Amino acid sequence: MHVKTFQKLESNVRSYCRTFPTVFTQGRGHLLTDERGKQYVDFFSGAGALNYGHNNPHIKAALIEYLSADGVTHSLDMATVAKRRFLETLDELVLKPRGLDYKVMFPGPTGTNAVESALKLARKVTGRSNVVAFTNAFHGMTLGSLAITGNASKRAAAGVALTDATRMPFHGYHGPDCDTIDTLEHYLEDSSSGVELPAAFILETVQAEGGVNVASFPWLRRLERLARKYEVLLIVDDIQVGCGRTGPFFSFEGPQLKPDIVCLSKSLSGYGLPLAVTLFKPELDVWEPGEHNGTFRGHNPAFVTATAALEHYWKSDALSEKVKRDAKTIRSALDELAGEYEGRVTGRGMIHGIEFPGETTAVDISRAAFERGLIIETAGAGDRVVKLLPALTIDESGLAQGLELLRQSVREVLEAAAAAVGAPEDDATEVCE
Repeated sequence: MHVKTFQKLESNVRSYCRTFPTVFTQGRGHLLTDERGKQYVDFFSGAGALNYGHNNPHIKAALIEYLSADGVTHSLDMATVAKRRFLETLDELVLKPRGLDYKVMFPGPTGTNAVESALKLARKVTGRSNVVAFTNAFHGMTLGSLAITGNASKRAAAGVALTDATRMPFHGYHGPDCDTIDTLEHYLEDSSSGVELPAAFILETVQAEGGVNVASFPWLRRLERLARKYEVLLIVDDIQVGCGRTGPFFSFEGPQLKPDIVCLSKSLSGYGLPLAVTLFKPELDVWEPGEHNGTFRGHNPAFVTATAALEHYWKSDALSEKVKRDAKTIRSALDELAGEYEGRVTGRGMIHGIEFPGETTAVDISRAAFERGLIIETAGAGDRVVKLLPALTIDESGLAQGLELLRQSVREVLEAAAAAVGAPEDDATEVCE
């Protein structure tokens, strides 16, 4: 493997290439191939940016046709046919059928751009600076997003104070018998709590990087009611668990929320191309022209691929129904492993996590899986959760193959750990002078 180039020339900050130490040459559907010709089942999907798989043929055809016709690539926020088609398709296939009336903002190419613009807008609209975020949240790597992110190592890398954010316990943080909305409400209703009335609550309905922590529908509905009571804006960060990852297009459709602001990125482009949008209710559109901008907010190839993805997969509920079926298959396989090895399973749709005892167990399982030909990452505090993110389009045989490789890896790691615990210690010979 020719990895010396990366070791010599690329910054030490690189991370995923250390977890999956090979050089990839090709991706197709749910499979990756490296330069040795070895194939891997991909249960990582670009950290959720490839919901429709690698080089999806329907989306790729639209992109090739557009580029071959010398379609505009870069346009800042100027009007183009590609942008118009994307806006019209998003409205017709996603927003209107769900009764959502949102303005669309293109804040820049990445998820953290969407979050930053959401925070800025919420503060501009309300005139308040504080934002309530939740334990174990992950919202991005720029300073505003880091301020509302929980991960200590990522926050520490900022090198400056991260302010104007209050952390509150996510659903289940204090165990199943504690409704953490009560805690939040007590802070807000007590004028001496020291917590300023926030501009917004921001959350992921399923905390992906935080360990696949799932908020219950009743908890989410209580949070929305609390937001309305105190005139606080509700921001849903659907960057990793939107675009069908939990089944419906938006993860908040199940609990029937109507967020004030929604952040989308990752799989929105459908092809792994950078694209982010911030959606918000029309009455919140108080921006002055150019007040928030970015050079690469007009990424037309991504508009083309996003439009193709919406047209191919979201004219019906077929993909959502497939996700529900596959989710049952995943859950059944993980429940079996959890029952055999005292694990804990969590998840919704096609994002699931499984955790076993042991500080390095999840990392060891990920490493063993890679050796077997499965790409799967870890998540949560201390990387103690094995996180499954297969492509939503994965076929039955591919899903079965990936789950079997995971089973083998779990058994290898946990049975080796059990054998090590049960092995007799070497006899010690005491030497007396």
